[in-house]
Amino acid sequence: MAHREENNEEQTIKRMADLLRQGLTLTELACPACASPLFRLKSGELWCAKCEKKVIVVKDDAEAAKIASVAALENLENTLLAKIQEVQNRMQQETDVDELQKLGATLSGLLESLEKIRKTKKI
Repeated sequence: MAHREENNEEQTIKRMADLLRQGLTLTELACPACASPLFRLKSGELWCAKCEKKVIVVKDDAEAAKIASVAALENLENTLLAKIQEVQNRMQQETDVDELQKLGATLSGLLESLEKIRKTKKI
């Protein structure tokens, strides 16, 4: 078990070195999940090399709630887009008129939901 942890630590250090070579900036901030140092991407976003994901720093609970809400809407939007693609693929293969009508109704509902989410995101 200790060998596995050591190997993970070595991989994290290698990832950090790679990020520095790519021109990312090591910040004074630490990841709230693992306490590893955070890197600033060229886009300005923060990245944890150990967790291998973006980190968002918030000032208060209200800002955290707003960011969580936006993230939830983005996830829902991505899910709907994937489902729309699935329905479209099924429609292209389908020859049964009744099944095409059902798929069309499903597609219409998905598109309406997508429109509502996008309107909500603009508010």
